[in-house]
Amino acid sequence: MKDKRFKRTLVTTALPYANGPVHIGHLAGVYVPADIYTRYLRSLGEDVIMIGGSDEHGVPITIKAQKEGVTPQDIVDRYHNIIKSSMEGLGISFDVYSRTTSATHRQMASEFFRTLYDKGEFIERTTSQLYDEQADQWLADRYVIGTCPHCGFERAYGDQCEHCGTSLNATDLIDPHSAITGNVPVLRETKHWYMPLDKWEPALREWILEGHKEWRANVYGQCKSWLDEHLQPRAVTRDLNWGIPVPIEGAEGKVLYVWFDAPIGYISNTKELLPDTWEQYWKSSDTRIINFIGKDNIVFHCLIFPAMLMAHGGYQLPENVPANEFLNLEGEKISTSRNWAVWLNEYLEDFPGKADVLRYVLTANAPETKDNDFTWRDFQARNNNELVAILGNFVNRALVLVNKYCGGVLPERGELAEVDKAVLDEVAGYRERIGDLIETFHLRDALKEVMNLARAGNKYLADTEPWKVVKTDAARVDTIMNIAMQIVANLSIAIEPFMPFSAARLCEMLLIEPMKWPQLGGDNLLPVGHKVSDNPGLLFVKVEDAEIEAQEQRLQRIKQENIINSWRPAPVAPAIDFNDFLKLDIRVGTVKACERVKKADKLLQLTLDDGAGERTIVSGIARYYDPQELVGKQVCFIANLPPRVFKGIESRGMILSAEDADGRLVVIGPAGAVRPGVSVK
Repeated sequence: MKDKRFKRTLVTTALPYANGPVHIGHLAGVYVPADIYTRYLRSLGEDVIMIGGSDEHGVPITIKAQKEGVTPQDIVDRYHNIIKSSMEGLGISFDVYSRTTSATHRQMASEFFRTLYDKGEFIERTTSQLYDEQADQWLADRYVIGTCPHCGFERAYGDQCEHCGTSLNATDLIDPHSAITGNVPVLRETKHWYMPLDKWEPALREWILEGHKEWRANVYGQCKSWLDEHLQPRAVTRDLNWGIPVPIEGAEGKVLYVWFDAPIGYISNTKELLPDTWEQYWKSSDTRIINFIGKDNIVFHCLIFPAMLMAHGGYQLPENVPANEFLNLEGEKISTSRNWAVWLNEYLEDFPGKADVLRYVLTANAPETKDNDFTWRDFQARNNNELVAILGNFVNRALVLVNKYCGGVLPERGELAEVDKAVLDEVAGYRERIGDLIETFHLRDALKEVMNLARAGNKYLADTEPWKVVKTDAARVDTIMNIAMQIVANLSIAIEPFMPFSAARLCEMLLIEPMKWPQLGGDNLLPVGHKVSDNPGLLFVKVEDAEIEAQEQRLQRIKQENIINSWRPAPVAPAIDFNDFLKLDIRVGTVKACERVKKADKLLQLTLDDGAGERTIVSGIARYYDPQELVGKQVCFIANLPPRVFKGIESRGMILSAEDADGRLVVIGPAGAVRPGVSVK
């Protein structure tokens, strides 16, 4: 920790909603980066704590509870435990992981609101809000569904259209209706308390735009955009029966808005961890606060929460907010509502013992400056071609050779050759190089340098070829093996922030206690005579094709389910005259022969018995039918269309088919056998 202004560091991580498990987007955006950073500071010997917890209030939780017919408390209890245990399974090393339904949080959030209220920091406003008369309740934005005014999507929510991504107000929707009863809501007046963010705009502008130009471009740019458009008052209360009651008279039936309530959870969770000293981490100027978040939380953590802290007084503002961009899945935006995600708890079950593989892939592909994509094939390739073939390969080779040539005991070094000096000089530079990148939140590049250390070890063995030298110069082999094992020991330090389970496993192979970051780069980490394991095993193992195919098939099933579930009938075409319909001559024919059209993936050539002879029809159903399964089948066709030529084949008519929700074409025919040539009435 190079900035000597700070004696301690407080790391906070965005609070996940406890209405479902966490997925890889959450991990790549927030939790893995925060854990890497925190583990690094701990390894340096710094005073650092990492604070996390579940966000257990808000409309998504009440919606989930209503759908399942349980209470909101049932929902948050279930998912808080799932989230907490799966985070532990991935090695996310929170000092505390609490929840916003705790007694400590309820008290602190209430007191925080009351302090601002007593200081006159809120304004009261009466506004019109949608109300469901049948359900007898106010409708939060997520309880209103209608047609998006921007893209026409018919199931947009009142806060955002999931189809085009546009932020909305419930009153913007076309034909809005209640998600509870389906009824059309009415507008009623209601009173709420607002945080006048415009009052704090000058201070925020000075603090961010002038004081923190070193922040990531995406964070700085989004803040500047909001400030340039000027901040507006924002409601801090809402009409809801789930949440922290507004602690003033005249606010019965109202709770703290979740965006106001949740960030106070960072403070209350710190107090829960350190009831006597928590204020040192929030109110002392020699504390550095780092907020790890995703880009969808930039405005809340860089503008709104700091404005709350300024209004309250006495609290320190964050030193940095290293927000990541979004991680997509197989080319599509991750969506919890569509189940388009890789859920952490399921991953840990499907890939036991491979928590570090996921940590590695998410860091190597981290969306630090732009949205990135997770694919299962890339996951397999990075494991097999990098973790196994580079890092694991070097560790295994070094341990096998030191056991083979030296009986598993670290030998003495003799006179150093130039190749030895060069690799030791290179190793010595990694502590500062990797550390600088971590401290400036370039974690993807830091991981590349860790892998470069492993590459240096592989290159050293390839250059020195101890398996050849052993035949002529045993003393030289001792030197080579000593240096190789020193590189392995350095790797046990370097990989720990990124892959803690593998670091612990590597220490077991070396039969050592874990070492600390200041030791990284040393060339005598293992003393002469030290014994290593004579049966170390493999640090990483390959991921097989069958494992990846199973995950890809799961996603394909989900995609098909989403297509079917989101399907709606196409709008009915404009009315036509009945006489126009009668002009169509629709008949039944029996397929006598069928074959694929050459050089045309979509086309089949069918020969029909139409009752008066045979006719050829070319149809675009080749992707959905094997030619032989159509032979003998009766189909409906339009008989009086003018001939058309496809790929040199004259087609006399059109086969009728229905397009299912997944785009599959199903040929239409009579329910029972009829004579070829009969008309369809």
